[in-house]
Amino acid sequence: MINNIIFDMDGTLWDSSANVAASWNAAVKGLSDKRFTAEDIQSVMGLPMDKIAERFFDTETVEARIKIMERCCEGENGYLLEHGGDIFPDTVPVLKELSKCCRLFIVSNCQAGYIEAFLDYYGLWEYITDRLCWGDNELPKSENIRLIMKRNGMESAVYVGDTQTDCDSAYAAGAKFAFAAYGFGSADRYDIKLNGLSDLPEMLKKV
Repeated sequence: MINNIIFDMDGTLWDSSANVAASWNAAVKGLSDKRFTAEDIQSVMGLPMDKIAERFFDTETVEARIKIMERCCEGENGYLLEHGGDIFPDTVPVLKELSKCCRLFIVSNCQAGYIEAFLDYYGLWEYITDRLCWGDNELPKSENIRLIMKRNGMESAVYVGDTQTDCDSAYAAGAKFAFAAYGFGSADRYDIKLNGLSDLPEMLKKV
C-alpha cells in the first residue's frame, strides 16, 4: 500500500463554487460587467488562474485580466476564510483516518491562500504534511506534484483528483492516479476509481 496521498481540492475535497461565484461577483464590480454562477466556476475548476482569466475575460488586455483576477482571488480567499464552502461529507473522517497511517498532501491549480483558507476554516492543518499550488510558483500541476514528491522524499504517491488534467498531471509526475468519479470531471484512465472519498482507504490496498 502506498502511504503518500496527494489530494486535489475542488471536486475532490469540497465544492466551493457557489461561494467563489459570490465573492467574484462582488470583486468585479466596477471592473467588468461579467457575472458568475456556480456552474461558471465549476466549468473552469482545475485550470490555472491565468487560463481562467483568458476564458472569462478574453476581451480584456492581459494587464486588465491580471488586475481583475488579482481582485477576484483576494476577495475569494477572504470570503472562503469567513464562509468556507461545501465540504464533502466524507472529507474530514477520511483525512483523520488516513493520517494515522499515511502522509497527506494537497496540490492544486489555485491561487496562493486558497488551500490555507480551506485548512483554516475546517481546522484541518494537523492532517496535512505539505501543500503546493499554482499561485506559489506558476508551475503546472504535474510539476508541482513532482516538486512536492521530491521535497518530501516520496518514492511513490497516489494523486486523488476528479478531472482529466488531474489524471494527466499525476502520470506525468510519476504518481498513481485515484479518480474521484463523484467530482466535476472525467478521466480516461486511472489506477483506482472512487465513487465517494470513503472508498479511498480500502482502495489504496490495490495500488
